[in-house]
Amino acid sequence: MSEHQYHPPKTWVWNTTNAGKFSTINRPISGATHEKTLPVGQHPLQLYSMGTPNGQKITILLEELLAAGVSTAEYDAYLININAGDQFSSGFVAVNPNSKIPALLDNSVSPPIRVFESGAILLYLAEKYGHFLSKDIHTRTETLNWLFWLQGSAPYLGGGFGHFYHYAPEKIEYAINRFTMEAKRQLDVLDKQLEKHPFVAGNDYSIADIAIWPWYGNLVLGDAYDAADFLDVTTYRHVVRWAKEIAARPAVKRGRIVNRTWGDVQLPERHSASDFDNLTL
Repeated sequence: MSEHQYHPPKTWVWNTTNAGKFSTINRPISGATHEKTLPVGQHPLQLYSMGTPNGQKITILLEELLAAGVSTAEYDAYLININAGDQFSSGFVAVNPNSKIPALLDNSVSPPIRVFESGAILLYLAEKYGHFLSKDIHTRTETLNWLFWLQGSAPYLGGGFGHFYHYAPEKIEYAINRFTMEAKRQLDVLDKQLEKHPFVAGNDYSIADIAIWPWYGNLVLGDAYDAADFLDVTTYRHVVRWAKEIAARPAVKRGRIVNRTWGDVQLPERHSASDFDNLTL
C-alpha cells in the first residue's frame, strides 16, 4: 500500500506484519518480557549497553576518564543485544524501566544508584569525577546547552532520517525529504558553531563533544546510514574537521568499539584495559 492510499483508522491497532527490521523488538507496551538477572563484574561501575551511538557516548567518556588518570572509573561493560530483546529482561528493566540502552549501575555507593538515559549518565559521570564539565558557570551552561541540544536533536537524525532513509521497508519520499532537511539543518547549526570554536561548547573538549560525536561525527565520516554522499557532508567542513580530530583520540578509538558486535573490530564485553591488547584500533 503506498503512502497516498493509506488512511489512518479511527483507533490505531498494533500490527507486527510488514513493520520492518525492528518489528520484533518495537512494541507499544513497557515492562519485562522475561526473567533474567543482569551479570555483575568486579568494578563498582556496571554498564549494560550496546555499541550504538548512544552506547558509544558512555564508553567513550569512561575511557577518557581512565586516560585522564581516574582509576576509580574502571568499569565492566556487558552487552545488551537490543536486536534479541535483552533490554526487556527483568534485570535490565529494573535498572532502566524505559528498556533502552545504555544503563549504568553505580555500586560504589549504598544503596547502588541506577542511571539511565545517555545524557543523564554523561552528566552523572562528569560530576562524579570532576572531568569534561567545567565548574565555570558560563562554560558549564554552554556545555549543557549542547548536551541537551543533542538529546533533543539526535532522535530526528536516528529515528527520523536514519530510519526512513536507511531502514524503512519502503522508501517514502515525503518522510525522507522531511528528515533530510532537518538533518542538514542540524549539521549547519553544528558547522556554524564549530567555525567559531575548536570544540562544540568552546575551547575545551567536554561531554558535549562526547555526546554529539557518536551521532554527527560518525555520520560525516561515513560510518552511519551510508548517507555521507546523500547529505553532501563535505559542505560541513568544520564538522568534518572536528569529527576527524575526535576520532583520532585514543580513548575514542577504544570507547567506540566497546559492546560492538559488528564491523572489523569488535569488543562485545569489556572488563579491563587489557581487553584491548590484541585489537587493532
